[in-house]
Amino acid sequence: MQFSRVKPRASAEVAFAIDGRPARARVGDTLMTAILLNAPALRRFEFGDGARAGFCLMGACQDCFVALADGARVRACTTLVAEGMHVVTGTGGG
Repeated sequence: MQFSRVKPRASAEVAFAIDGRPARARVGDTLMTAILLNAPALRRFEFGDGARAGFCLMGACQDCFVALADGARVRACTTLVAEGMHVVTGTGGG
């Protein structure tokens, strides 16, 4: 995993899925935080074999776009994780 929590967050747990695998995060986590707490990469690089983990972390660079199961593309660094969200990263596993 790319991220680890330094300080526990007291908010409620959120259940969501990454590439079909169940995952958990906390209310108030960005989708980027939620994914990188549960997976080794945010998404696959569309122009090569590399994995991506985001770049600017503040919504300026567009490197963190991931897809939702309904086909919507969202910026993971500025989108909050939601209960039941299904994220498609292309990193495998489901």
